[in-house]
Amino acid sequence: MREELKGPVVENVRIVIVPEINEEGGIQHYVYLLNLRDDIMEGIIITSRGYGEDVNTGEKIKTSTLRHSLEVLLPDEAAKLEPIMEEVFGLTNEYWVSFWADEVMYDKRFIFLPETISEKNYTEIPKLGRKGIMVG
Repeated sequence: MREELKGPVVENVRIVIVPEINEEGGIQHYVYLLNLRDDIMEGIIITSRGYGEDVNTGEKIKTSTLRHSLEVLLPDEAAKLEPIMEEVFGLTNEYWVSFWADEVMYDKRFIFLPETISEKNYTEIPKLGRKGIMVG
């Protein structure tokens, strides 16, 4: 691929999944966008989808594509995007993030591989002060 078509490298942006206690007292996982950059992210568009196959039947599975937008995400700020159901942890979960910073457009695909969303893979999430899964 020609170098000028690759676009700028996205650094210090993360997608994280953390468990939280819901209103019923149970565990619900949520997806966050985390800006660890020194600049402001603007005009942010996020798409999410899951895909894979049923381990028992081999049948292809894909979820609906969800779209989110945020006007601004300040440095060292996190934004809650969506809940994620445990039923899709066995799928590849993809988040595509596009944004502007200093008049330059950035985009990056973040992937959670099947079965990686698991307590055994939790790490401390900066800025959220809790444990979860982080890619980026």
